[in-house]
Amino acid sequence: MPKRFCVTGACIPEKNYMVDISGRIDRIIKEYIEDGRYFTINRARQYGKTTTLFLLERKLREDYLVISLSFEAADEYFQSLSSLAEGLIMDIGECLRNQNIPEDILNEWLSPISEKFPMRSLGMKISALCRHSKKKIVLMIDEVDKSSDNQIFLSLLGLLREKYLKWQQGREKTFQSVILAGVYDVKTLKLKLHPKEESKYNSPWNIAADFMMDMSFSAEDIKTMLEGYEKDYETGMDFSHISSLLYDYTAGYPYLVSKICQLADERIAGTEEFPEKSSAWTKAGMLSAIKLLLKESNTLFDDMTKKLLDYPRLKEMIQKILFGGSAFPFKREMPMIDLGVTFGFLREKDGMVAVSNRIFETQLYDLFLAEMAVNGELYREPASDRNQFIVSGMLQMDLVMRKFYEYFEEIYSDNDQKFIEDNGRKLFLLYLKPIINGTGNYYIEAQTRDSKRTDVVIDYKGRQFIVELKIWRGEEYNARGEKQIFQYLEFYRQEKGYLLSFNFNKNKKTGIHELEYEGKRILEVVV
Repeated sequence: MPKRFCVTGACIPEKNYMVDISGRIDRIIKEYIEDGRYFTINRARQYGKTTTLFLLERKLREDYLVISLSFEAADEYFQSLSSLAEGLIMDIGECLRNQNIPEDILNEWLSPISEKFPMRSLGMKISALCRHSKKKIVLMIDEVDKSSDNQIFLSLLGLLREKYLKWQQGREKTFQSVILAGVYDVKTLKLKLHPKEESKYNSPWNIAADFMMDMSFSAEDIKTMLEGYEKDYETGMDFSHISSLLYDYTAGYPYLVSKICQLADERIAGTEEFPEKSSAWTKAGMLSAIKLLLKESNTLFDDMTKKLLDYPRLKEMIQKILFGGSAFPFKREMPMIDLGVTFGFLREKDGMVAVSNRIFETQLYDLFLAEMAVNGELYREPASDRNQFIVSGMLQMDLVMRKFYEYFEEIYSDNDQKFIEDNGRKLFLLYLKPIINGTGNYYIEAQTRDSKRTDVVIDYKGRQFIVELKIWRGEEYNARGEKQIFQYLEFYRQEKGYLLSFNFNKNKKTGIHELEYEGKRILEVVV
């Protein structure tokens, strides 16, 4: 069977194209397992946790007895202490049987527990198992936060903690290492709040070491996956260019990297525009795959939508960052920032809060803009025919800007300054989105976004258009803005750019102007 890119479940090296994380696995074993650490791998959804556990288990089995469990479908275990203890004995027994543990040890493990003291009985079984086993034992539990707000689960953590502390004092035999994996960090259960409830419990998992391993993919990591694909298909792709492009859009988010590659391989290659695999593994092919990713529903984006509905304050903060250019200091002690990081939406950049990657940023823009359009906020359908903006298959950006000027002057020019300051960027993006939708895509250049300036980069069939949106602050400030966009055009190797200025001067001069600067041209629209 040919290999495929995997975006569901664990990636298996023999079956899937995947990033080489063997060095990461070796580091986890050396720095955490061999050192007898208990720790939590808490990362956002589809961030490679399950794959990491699978490869870690496979490597550990060379020297350790590995008990690998999942709480994905274990709700019935948390009905009572007895059901939890019996469920764990059953599942762990299956793991032991699969690793050919001696029959007498297995029989002792499977013997009945005390009905009156089920957790104490479970603890004694763990000690006996670790005493009699020839190999040290590692316990791994995936999807551990499925029941982490349950008092019975806390009893399990308390048992493991008690045994760990006695083991450290030389008074007990227990697991060499315990690894708990999930989205939420069970060291701080207060994170997993139901939206309108307060945390009821403190976590006993304060014995856990901080897991500092970076699980995102670097451009070099991505390159190792592409090299495996290239060996099979010989597309002639430029590894450095494609891996850098994937990293630029995803910041190494594992699911996003693999999903774009899967779309390029299975959906883009073989189309009329990209008939061969070699044509799909180009910049234009990758941008088409990204466009497809943003257009279609997937479990990651569905979860994002649900989380924003559950946590309106988080949603409000992200909107302020995206549309208002608001800057928030990065402090994970702040609950909404911590939630945003936990869900994978936010990250730290130069000491400030930033959206995690370009794909998420564009998806969030699209989500918020669609919500505004559906709700009728700020948005009225322009009378102009959208087809007029596409000539011979290419976007006519000059016409887009000129028609936006007419549209704005007709509908919004009489609104007050506060309205335009708050919503001007939304109005332009709402106008732009249906024009390029289905063929092109856009993103916001985060490095230049603040309360006064935003740069929009539009990708349309391999061509890029740079539009700077800014609030007019006088002639001197405007001149600086013109110089900035010329510098930006130089960076993107573009000969022409666009400047949209929102001017609030009482005697303002609106209109459309053509400018030239050091061989570059700019179309400036002042509204």
